[in-house]
Amino acid sequence: MSMFLQILAQADAIYVKQKFELAEIFGFETRNRYQIQTDDGQQFGYCAEPKLGFFDAIMRQFLGHWRVFNIVGTDMANQQVFRAHHPFRWFFQRLDIFGAGDRPVGSLQQRFAWFNKKFEFLDTRGRVVMSMTSPLWKIWTFPIKKAEREVSVIEKKWTGLSKELFTDADNFRVRFTDAKLTADEKLLLLAGAVFVDLLYFETKAS
Repeated sequence: MSMFLQILAQADAIYVKQKFELAEIFGFETRNRYQIQTDDGQQFGYCAEPKLGFFDAIMRQFLGHWRVFNIVGTDMANQQVFRAHHPFRWFFQRLDIFGAGDRPVGSLQQRFAWFNKKFEFLDTRGRVVMSMTSPLWKIWTFPIKKAEREVSVIEKKWTGLSKELFTDADNFRVRFTDAKLTADEKLLLLAGAVFVDLLYFETKAS
């Protein structure tokens, strides 16, 4: 097991912090980039959309997170430890998660709900292993349950007045409240913080 996964497996909580880009102040959507830290602030990983050139930058401005893109996670030695693939979607967004060597880990799938925010965590066979349901008025709290028991909570944290008003750079804390969560489940939950950002806090979020 890589050092990244060892730290993730042992952690009670992690932070996923989106990197601020000056261009966002002027309404220009930049590629998503995040630092991954332990609860005490030690960075142990990084994830970002790869640089893909001018055409991709144009698509980002017009299609936002609806377009096809990847987010690649690396450890501090710049070794790839996971990849999140987002297929094209107008509705019901999705992330497919792959571990090192592009090993399938599972998927995150947005679901229809009238008055709630809702998505599910799927295993490699498409079976639901965890789910997130949160009332619309709880805009910064995302509880995750497994077999009707809460196992994790994703919380958006305050980033400061200027960032909240003028950019969509967000910080998320992922608390692991079940000691029996596996490394793969924690990897899906880490991806869940990115998914929450794409779904509910990006400028072009639906």
